Amino acid sequence: MGKQLFLILNSILLWWWSSITISKAYSQNQMDRFELAFLKNAIHKDPFGVLSSWNDSTHHCEWQGVLCSKRHPGRVTSLVLRSQGLDGFLSPHIGNLSFLRVIFLQNNSLHGEIPPQIGNLLRLRVLVLSNNLFGGPIPSNLSRCLNLEMLNLIDNQLVGGIHSDLGSLTRLKGLGLYRNNLVGPIPRSIGNLSLLQRLSLGENALSGEIPEELSRLKRLILFQLSSNKLTGEIPAGILNMSDIITFSVGDNQLWGSFLNDVGTTSPSLAFLGAGNNLFTGMIPSTLTNATGLEQLFLINNGFHGPIPKNLGRLKDLYLIELDHNHLQDDLSFISSLVNCSNLNTLGMPGNLIHGSLPRSFSNLSTSIEWISMSSNRIQGSIPLALGNLFNLSFLDLRNNFLTDCIPHSIGALSNLQKLGLGGNMLTGEIPSSIGNITLLNVLNLSSNIL
Repeated sequence: MGKQLFLILNSILLWWWSSITISKAYSQNQMDRFELAFLKNAIHKDPFGVLSSWNDSTHHCEWQGVLCSKRHPGRVTSLVLRSQGLDGFLSPHIGNLSFLRVIFLQNNSLHGEIPPQIGNLLRLRVLVLSNNLFGGPIPSNLSRCLNLEMLNLIDNQLVGGIHSDLGSLTRLKGLGLYRNNLVGPIPRSIGNLSLLQRLSLGENALSGEIPEELSRLKRLILFQLSSNKLTGEIPAGILNMSDIITFSVGDNQLWGSFLNDVGTTSPSLAFLGAGNNLFTGMIPSTLTNATGLEQLFLINNGFHGPIPKNLGRLKDLYLIELDHNHLQDDLSFISSLVNCSNLNTLGMPGNLIHGSLPRSFSNLSTSIEWISMSSNRIQGSIPLALGNLFNLSFLDLRNNFLTDCIPHSIGALSNLQKLGLGGNMLTGEIPSSIGNITLLNVLNLSSNIL
C-alpha cells in the first residue's frame, strides 16, 4: 500500500512539474498573443476584415499586420494596421507588448484617449497614430520611450499642452502634432532635439512666442507652425538652416521683418509660407538666392516697396501669392517671370502696382492657370496675345484703370472659368468670341463703358 501511494504521489509530482515547465514555455511564446486578443476585442468595426486572421487556427506571428522577432520567438515587434477603417479604442494592453518597436495605426477611426501604457514600450522607435479621432491629452510618460525616432499624432482631437518632457526624446527625427486642439506655449526643450528633421505643430491653438531655442535645430527640413496664435518676431537665425525645404508660419500674429535671412542661408528652401501675419519690410532681392523656391506665399501682411526684378532666377517657381500688402512697383518684374516655366499661379491683388501690362505678360508660362491682379493701379490695354495662355482658368483684373477694348483673342482661352474685368474703363463691344468659352461660369464686366 505504501509503495502504491508512493507511485501515485510521484506521478502527481511529475505531472505538476511538467505542467509548470510547459506553462512557462507557453507563456514565453504566447504571452503577446493574449495581449493582441485584448487589442482585437477593443475594436468594434473592422470593415475590411483585417482582424479575421487573428484567430486560434494560426500562430499570432502570422496574423495580418503583426511582425515578430526572429531572435525572440513569439514576441511582437511591429503592429502595422494602417488605413483599415478600424473603429474602436486602443487597448491599454498594448503597453504589455514590451518588444514593440513600430506602431503604424494611421488613417483609421480609433477614438478615446491614447493609453498612457504606451510609455512602457521602452524599445519603441516609431509611433504613428495620425488621422484618427483620439482625444484627451498627449500621454506625459511618452518621454520614457527614449528610443523614439518618429512621433506622429497629426490630425486627431488632442487637447491640453505639449509637455516639456518631450525634449528628452533626443533621438527624435520627426514630431508631428499638426491639426489637433493643443494650447499653450511651444516648449523651449524642443530645441534639445538636435536630430529633429520634421517639426509640424500647425493648426492648433498654440500661443506665445516662437522659442529662440528652436534655432538650434540645424537638421530641420520641415518647420510647420502655421494656423496657431503665435506672436512676436521670428527668432534670429531660425532660417539659418541649409537643409530646410518647408518653412510655414502663416495664419498667426507674428510681426517684424525676417526675409533678409531667406536665400542667403536657406538655399534648399522650396516652400515659404508667411501669409496672414503682421510682417513688414521689403521683399529683398536676395530672396532669389533660394533658387529651388517653388511656392512663395506672403498674403495679407504689411510688406512694402518694389517687387524684386530678378524673380526669374527662381526657375522652379510654381506659385507666387503677394495679395493685400503695400507693394509699390510697376510691372517690369513680369519680364523676368517669363523664365519660370512651371509658373501656375500669379496673385498680387490689393497692392499699389501701377503701369501698363507689358507684352511679356502674354509670354508667361503656358502652364499658368491663375492670374489675379485686381484692385491695383494698372492702366493701358489688355495685350492682344493674351490668348497664348491657353490653360488659364481664372483671370481677375477688376478695379484697375484698363482702357481700350477687350481683345477678340480672349475667346481662345477655352479653359477659362472666371473672368473679372469689372471696375475699369474698357470701351467698345463685348467680343462675340467670349461665347466660345464653354466653361465660363463667372463673367464680371460691370462699371465699364462697353
